[in-house]
Amino acid sequence: MTPEELREHCLAKPGAWLDQPWDGDHVVKVGDKIFVFLGRDSVGLKCGATRVEADEWVLQYPDDASVMAYIGRSGWNTLRLNGAIPDEEIREAVDASYDTVVAKLPKSRRPTQG
Repeated sequence: MTPEELREHCLAKPGAWLDQPWDGDHVVKVGDKIFVFLGRDSVGLKCGATRVEADEWVLQYPDDASVMAYIGRSGWNTLRLNGAIPDEEIREAVDASYDTVVAKLPKSRRPTQG
């Protein structure tokens, strides 16, 4: 999967929009919350409600999944693109990160589905 294909997948989500909160760092948000950190060859995602859940990725893909700096304790991982993790699993992880973030938004700020 190319970074462009990943960005397109993220931006196809209802209410998703691209932001650059820090110089050179691109993220995709829903409402005012980040659900994806876009890298050149990786993606940062909410991969579990807890560090223990998110560690399943690190255990399954030790060369291609790692704990994100600063926010990893909250279940965020970095997943490398075009490594051992199948593209479909990365898409599913993006979808799960989006769903997790949307569920935490106040109902009045949740995007309408399709």
